[in-house]
Amino acid sequence: MTGEHYFTAEPTTAANPREVEFSVAGRDYTLASSAGVFSAARLDPGTAVLLRKAELPSAETTGALLDLGCGFGPITCVLASSAPSATVWAVDVNERARELTAANAARVGAADRVRVAAPDDVPADLTLAEIWSNPPIHVGKDELHGILLRWLPRLAPDGVAWLVVARYLGGDSLQRWLVEQGWQVGRHASQKGYRVLRVTR
Repeated sequence: MTGEHYFTAEPTTAANPREVEFSVAGRDYTLASSAGVFSAARLDPGTAVLLRKAELPSAETTGALLDLGCGFGPITCVLASSAPSATVWAVDVNERARELTAANAARVGAADRVRVAAPDDVPADLTLAEIWSNPPIHVGKDELHGILLRWLPRLAPDGVAWLVVARYLGGDSLQRWLVEQGWQVGRHASQKGYRVLRVTR
């Protein structure tokens, strides 16, 4: 064990490339993955619940969509496939995750509509139509709150954020905290121990 986490900026773990297969909304995906990124060997169960239960953008959706903590890019690729007129920003602190997401965006034919970036490289004035995230609970509550306080205010007035959090990892307390911060939060769905939260202004 190296002690590295998926939120390590520059993983030194051997890559050990692999492929992850999954299906969302009737479309099959085969994406490149490797060690050193979040849920490297499979589509994370929470991400699977999010993509199954949240309201995916439509072909008419425009504007900027954010995949916050993109990992190897499954959410990014689904958003880009569902909303061909939108731009998807794929953000992760992990350099290897960003490289994989860029490669996977090309795999699904969306390289021209996906912007892969480190958090500090996203334009400060970017307004987001939607935010999608399986947020990194394991960074700790204070850092998680900081991440959400940084990105949620970028939502457009009519924007929506979709978050998935395991109930045993504090999904209900996170919902309460978001409400305390002034957000409208609905528990859109629950499945397999996960909460899908719909967050709006």
